[in-house]
Amino acid sequence: MSLFAGGTPCWAPGDPAGQGDETPLPEVRGRLGADVAVVGAGLVGLSTAYHLAQRRPSLDIAVMDARRPAAGASGRGTGLLGPRVGPPLDRAVRRHGPATAHRMHQAGVEAVRHTVDLCARLGVPCTDGEQIVAARSRAGLVSLARQATAYRALGLDVPVLSAADIRRRVDVPYQAGLLHRHAATLDPAALTRALATACAAKGVRLYGGSPLREVHDRDGRMSELVFPHGTVRAPQAVLAVNAGVAGLGLPVGTVLALEVHAVATGPLGPEARALLGGGGPAVIDAVPLAPYFRLTGDGRLVVGGGTALHPDGTAPRRIAELRVFAWDRLERWLRTLHPALAEVEVTHRWAGRIAVTADGLPVVGPVRGFCGVWYAGGCNGHGLAMSVAHGAHLAAALLGAEDTPEPLPWHRSRAPRLPVSRVTRPLLRACLASTDRTVRRAAWPELGPRR
Repeated sequence: MSLFAGGTPCWAPGDPAGQGDETPLPEVRGRLGADVAVVGAGLVGLSTAYHLAQRRPSLDIAVMDARRPAAGASGRGTGLLGPRVGPPLDRAVRRHGPATAHRMHQAGVEAVRHTVDLCARLGVPCTDGEQIVAARSRAGLVSLARQATAYRALGLDVPVLSAADIRRRVDVPYQAGLLHRHAATLDPAALTRALATACAAKGVRLYGGSPLREVHDRDGRMSELVFPHGTVRAPQAVLAVNAGVAGLGLPVGTVLALEVHAVATGPLGPEARALLGGGGPAVIDAVPLAPYFRLTGDGRLVVGGGTALHPDGTAPRRIAELRVFAWDRLERWLRTLHPALAEVEVTHRWAGRIAVTADGLPVVGPVRGFCGVWYAGGCNGHGLAMSVAHGAHLAAALLGAEDTPEPLPWHRSRAPRLPVSRVTRPLLRACLASTDRTVRRAAWPELGPRR
């Protein structure tokens, strides 16, 4: 099912298909070759191609996409550029130890800085600001306390905010929060398209309307990528297809697709903007999948999170019903943020897919049994900054660069396997329903009287 059946993001071109005035890209037809073949014209794939071309301009690089640049998750995110990657820091410490958890956090911070610098080079508007992880439920406060202890133990600059501290930034009654100073917001589709333009200017060949069907390993020296109307052979290939890898039969573990939702208002008035921080901080709930919000450059309020769906195996009519339910809940939630939002008009609703793994970590590494083939995906909804960073890492690794950094826990060949099948899908949906009940308790408590 097309993601665009889920509505149009507030930054998408004006026509319903989201195509705007873009010139269609050629399809893969016949037998083609390249030095490096990249499948997926989202942030990971285009960042890989961009950094490869930067490092070695003589390379013949081809990027293929099932539709076009920014048509998938990279064009449908809510634009939060924050340092989160993998599980919360306290869990990272328990699983990987303090030293590795510290490196994981620093890698996230560096990914934000790198993406902000890239936006400046490409002329993409990017608003520096703070990101607050906040709570107004018991579950959220417990999670915040554990994370605060871990940040403090590792000597990381992530201060605790009181309810009054938060109210001075955004006039919403959260009880406590953690402040990430190194954060920003942007239009993810604009960054993706700018990367595509920059790649084309560097001689990268771009193809659209070409979904990947199969991957073959030829004599251990050359990969062959099979598309509906042609093939591409290359000694090195990157599959930046996120949860789309599930249909290819490759040994990368389970990378599961979940559909998440967002809504946006029309431009708010000056008073409402000021009450919500004037475009500075984005506010994320400490409870996973609970609603979060931020302001855009033109003063719209964007709200995401809430209900998550597992769309595979679900009838299209049922998906449409569940989307309406999820959007309606987000609209009700945004009106609880402040009385000034009670009558605000919601002008955009959309859905997109994230890719999740059982342990919350992405997968960025070579595919076992396929010479020269790498896979990247599974950012668990925290992929804006890290997708760009993954592309830079892949470019360095493919070229054997000496400055390739020490591997992190997500630099691996596979995620844990989950028994996802037609038989076990009801169990997965029951788990999502349980998560949804936790989200409801966290996000819809009575707010109590205003000051």
